[in-house]
Amino acid sequence: MDLIILLGAVVVAGGIGFGLAKATMSARRKNATHKAETILETAERQQKEMMLEAKDKALKFMEEAKVEEQARRKDLEVQQQRLIERENKFDQKILELEKKQEEASQEKENYVNLQNEIKTVKEQQVAKLEQVAGLNQERAKEVLMDFVEKKHKDDLVKRLKKLDEEGSEAYTQKAHSLLSTVLGRIASSHVSETSTTVIQLTSEDMKGRIIGKEGRNIKALEQLTGVEIIIDDTPESIVLSGFNLLRRHIAKRALEKLMQDGRIHPGRIEEAVENAKKDMAVELRQAGEDASLRSGVAGLNPKLIQILGRLKYRTSYGQNVLDHSVEVANLSGMLAEELGANVAVCRKGGLLHDIGKAIDHEVQGTHMDIGRDLMLKYGLPEEVAYIAIAHHEDSPKTLEGVIVKVADILSGARPGARRDSMEQYIQRLEELEKIATSFEGVDKSYAIQAGREMRVFVNPKQLDDYAAEKLARNIADRIEEEMQYPGEIRITVIREKRVIEYAR
Repeated sequence: MDLIILLGAVVVAGGIGFGLAKATMSARRKNATHKAETILETAERQQKEMMLEAKDKALKFMEEAKVEEQARRKDLEVQQQRLIERENKFDQKILELEKKQEEASQEKENYVNLQNEIKTVKEQQVAKLEQVAGLNQERAKEVLMDFVEKKHKDDLVKRLKKLDEEGSEAYTQKAHSLLSTVLGRIASSHVSETSTTVIQLTSEDMKGRIIGKEGRNIKALEQLTGVEIIIDDTPESIVLSGFNLLRRHIAKRALEKLMQDGRIHPGRIEEAVENAKKDMAVELRQAGEDASLRSGVAGLNPKLIQILGRLKYRTSYGQNVLDHSVEVANLSGMLAEELGANVAVCRKGGLLHDIGKAIDHEVQGTHMDIGRDLMLKYGLPEEVAYIAIAHHEDSPKTLEGVIVKVADILSGARPGARRDSMEQYIQRLEELEKIATSFEGVDKSYAIQAGREMRVFVNPKQLDDYAAEKLARNIADRIEEEMQYPGEIRITVIREKRVIEYAR
């Protein structure tokens, strides 16, 4: 019974709780609905306000855009009006230009016609003159020139002599002053050319040991060094013969080492020659460095200095090329100082102008092209490298090239600098005399002062003073065109008339 009552109470309580919960949920639902409606109303109101505000802004923006568009249209209209005015002016100028062009064409045509008329009249006048004179135009010109030449020949000769004397005197004085200044500061040795080297032996028996069994030792020496070994009856000495001084020096060093060691056989000879070449490489580098120091040239590539040192064992007409290069560098530097040229370029170019001769027997080409390529290869500028070519050009393109060319001529032409072989010497003299005697009116010609002066005797009946002046110039031009020579050659034309009569 109590359980039933308890269950009933629970049911009643659950019903009441459910009713209360339902009532609570309904109240909450109403509150939420009210809040949602309130929020929607607020949102709608704000939306309306925003729409109104956006419409106001849009209207304001559209009004501003209209104002800007109107202003832009006005600017466009103004610019369009300006363009129209410019086009009108341009069209007007084109019309004026076309009119002027037509006028110019007409004037040109009139000018051509007038020129043709003048030419025709001139030809007619010339034809009438030729008909009256009995001479054509060229012949009349020749007659006139001959007449003027004959009439004023003495005046022309005197004037030529005066101008020549005045110009040559001034330039000669200036050149003598300049050259005496620089040459007086150069002290160089005289030439000493030889193609043989004599080696003193420790004993007479050493000749046999150098020859070796069946000549194998001497053959090995000659093959490795490239020189000829001459063994004759001269006591305790042998001769090394060859035009390559470097090879002779290597052979001499190798032989001296072999004689000191005492062991002479092909294997030992090869070792001695190799050691001599290594020692020579060191000596060549030292020679190149010494030449650079004496020339006042710094900053050269070590390989270029090594090649430069090889010129110590190269001669040209008996003159040592390395000493010649140092002399040219110093002369070029002093001439550049006097003339205001680039001293550094002249010294470098003068020192290296003949460097191609160091390897010209190993590399194909002239020593000028080889020298230029070497200098460019080892980092020297074009203005320095060009001097290798410039010192053999007739008219160098740069002042520095002219200076080095002059210095090269001075170094080779100074007394005692070079020595020609007897055959070359005689051949040059004969060629000089042959050129002089090839001209008409020349009786005799003599080359004197070792070929640096020509004395030309002419027939006074065939040539007068004016023709003698022209002959001297023609001979000089022919020598410059056909011959190569150091320095300059003086041509003296002598026209002497002797009248002999006997009183009996």
